[in-house]
Amino acid sequence: MGENLSTREVIEELSRQENKAKRNAAENSEDRKEKRAPRQRRRVCPFCMEKDEAKRPLYIDYKDPRLKKYVSEGGKIFPRRQTGLCAAHQRELARAVKVAKSMGLL
Repeated sequence: MGENLSTREVIEELSRQENKAKRNAAENSEDRKEKRAPRQRRRVCPFCMEKDEAKRPLYIDYKDPRLKKYVSEGGKIFPRRQTGLCAAHQRELARAVKVAKSMGLL
């Protein structure tokens, strides 16, 4: 801006700069939306997904053959974020795995 600008010219120049800044901000937000990874679908607990109410386990039996899927080769129980189980079934799974280990089944 020069020294001999009128008040009107100064106001117009400031409004142009504001509009330019707003356009840049809008373009940046659109770019960020495009770069964002798509949301992953939330996993549902496989034990809760069983269709029959009669088959849905209130507790997980230590003899259940599915237990091997939730235990590493070293014998550690996988965490919830890996197994996809709900909190209640993760606790039941931990109990069942511990019993199966103590009986020598795993």
